[in-house]
Amino acid sequence: MDSTNWTSAEEFVLLGFGIGLHNRLLLLIFFTILYVLTLAENITIISLVLLDTHLGQLPMYILLSNFSWLEMCYVSTTVPRMLFDLAVPGGIISFNECFIQFYIFFSLGGTECFFLSAMALDRYLAICHPLHYSHIMSQNVCYILVAVCWILGFTWYLVPATLISRLSFCGSNVINHFLCDCGPILSLACPPLGKAAILSQICLNGLLLGNMTFVVLSYGTVIFTLMKATNKGSRRKAFSTVSFHLIVVSLFYGSVAGMYLIPGGESQLDVTKAVTLFYTAITPFLNPLIYCLRNNQVKEAVGRLLRRKGRLIWNKE
Repeated sequence: MDSTNWTSAEEFVLLGFGIGLHNRLLLLIFFTILYVLTLAENITIISLVLLDTHLGQLPMYILLSNFSWLEMCYVSTTVPRMLFDLAVPGGIISFNECFIQFYIFFSLGGTECFFLSAMALDRYLAICHPLHYSHIMSQNVCYILVAVCWILGFTWYLVPATLISRLSFCGSNVINHFLCDCGPILSLACPPLGKAAILSQICLNGLLLGNMTFVVLSYGTVIFTLMKATNKGSRRKAFSTVSFHLIVVSLFYGSVAGMYLIPGGESQLDVTKAVTLFYTAITPFLNPLIYCLRNNQVKEAVGRLLRRKGRLIWNKE
């Protein structure tokens, strides 16, 4: 596409990874399998919580099932388009499609931040205030917390996204990325950028730093409480649960903070693509495994469902 006289944003070109045919096919196969497995894992978690009456009543699993739905939406916002571009090079995406992906991608990322904080709050109340936990974190409160996470996630970045969508774009229409991200889009906008760039950074910093601080304080208090506990059995079980939560938090915030909080985090394009790929495609695959791989309650729920299914089959015969 000749971009020398291009002055209106009707479409962009996603440059992608800039690799040869062989490597592109390998990535296509790998991430197709990873995407299918990610959907299957998260569907399994949602199904377990919905079908098992015991898990469905526990706040942690209500949050976890919604988190799994969030992860499915999050990975589906970027990976199918990436797979299409790997299969059919060219990467032309319309202005509207690009900004819809950009807004939904950032909104779901913000929602994930709030969900991680909600899950940290749940563990804090369960471990630090066990006598009041069932009263404070009732099912109704949990559902309200879930709704707040979704609402805040989709409204937090609404104003910056609207301002960016109204910018004028001139010169090249090539986005050197595999998705429509904030930095590459702003780099194509005609100056002056006005309040869009500043407000975007303020919202991102507030979102990430605020939730990271809350999560660190919550789990720090939890760990301090567990270290003082006298019952070694319950302490070991609680530490096991919290450690899995901390792994998920570290994977997400470690990669996202490297992108959006560290100065110059978006300057190295290859590193940027690799980090973005990690938290958009790989962490949604790892999170269900981390949360449920050694979770005894999930294993017991699977056993109950299998026994129930076995009895149904036996009765039919």
